Amino acid sequence: MTFGEHLSADALSRLVTTLTISPAFDPQGQPRKPGALCIGAQKAGTSWLAQMLGQHPQVWIPPFKEVQYFNHLHIPEHRRWIAWHYRNKPQEIRDRHKTRKVELQPELDAYLTAITSGKMFHNQWYKRVFAPAPEHAMPMDFTPEYSGLPDEGVQAVRDLLPKARVIYLIRHPVDRAISQLRMNLRREKRVPVTEADWLAEVANPVLDERGDYAAYLPRWLRRYPDMLVLPFGRIARAPHRVMDAVEAHLGLGPCFYANLTQKVFANPDGPMPPPAAIAALEARLAPQMDALRDIMGGDFVDEVR
Repeated sequence: MTFGEHLSADALSRLVTTLTISPAFDPQGQPRKPGALCIGAQKAGTSWLAQMLGQHPQVWIPPFKEVQYFNHLHIPEHRRWIAWHYRNKPQEIRDRHKTRKVELQPELDAYLTAITSGKMFHNQWYKRVFAPAPEHAMPMDFTPEYSGLPDEGVQAVRDLLPKARVIYLIRHPVDRAISQLRMNLRREKRVPVTEADWLAEVANPVLDERGDYAAYLPRWLRRYPDMLVLPFGRIARAPHRVMDAVEAHLGLGPCFYANLTQKVFANPDGPMPPPAAIAALEARLAPQMDALRDIMGGDFVDEVR
């Protein structure tokens, strides 16, 4: 019996919201590859989708959600913060359990220690990440950063996971950049004062790193032509329709999802860029909208916000 099977409905609900993963956990499981990937731009709904699929009995998501394997190998500048990610995530998960009064099972605690110790980011380590997935469940790697892999990185994904089912979440380039900027300002506790300050902020190329759909989408579609590409706006307007499409794409049975219409990690309001800064973003990101229209069509573009 996996340790999620004996939980009460209330405990299961608290566990899902605590972990954003599938509660089932097989400590005797064998290393295996994930059967599906979820990628996408920052602030495009991947955390929401992880929390939904974390409730599905046929899906298993690691407790830290974002594995960061392929970008560690193929985007050198990511390695520094990925090391921070793995140093801090186990304790963050333990603290979250304690805060929400959810028991941390010894098997899960041991797994967190083992997967973040010793040599990491090699082929066998990647498979060990998904070892606790119950036999009946599809392991899934939710790492949005994979969307920005260089061409050889996407090819490496295809070489290792030729049969993976891929989901790519897309948000309006301007809305996504503004959301990322506001999040960055909150984290850094900064507030631009003048219009010139704001124009400098929106000109920062860091806002473009995960939103270059013109480059990223074709790379992935060449390797995974049946990839499911979902527009962000559909999550708010038709979440049931989104989950129907996801279940069909992943070959899953139907499931009841708690909190389907609830935002995940909804951030408090922060300073909003003035009209001049938004206009500058719109001008700079207009080619991204043109690319989306060319690749996905006008109906899709109508749903990205």
